[in-house]
Amino acid sequence: MVSRDFSGADIVSVLCNVGNFRLDRIRGDHYILKWDPPTDHETEPRTVTVPYHDRIDTGTLSSIAEQAGANDFDEFCRWIDRNR
Repeated sequence: MVSRDFSGADIVSVLCNVGNFRLDRIRGDHYILKWDPPTDHETEPRTVTVPYHDRIDTGTLSSIAEQAGANDFDEFCRWIDRNR
């Protein structure tokens, strides 16, 4: 079974330290992260909003995965779990 029990701190930490996102700003209790693609990519820049809560609901986690560009939600959750 894939773990889906993550905090906002877990997700922000993994996206910034492993996923090459950077903290753009903090708005209330939400962290807004940015990812700029390498110059040789034809991918658009990405913005991910992560609520900095103790637990992230599965629907919100799914939205974060989609914003981050994940194609497979379960694999995204395994990746967060492996790297937190």
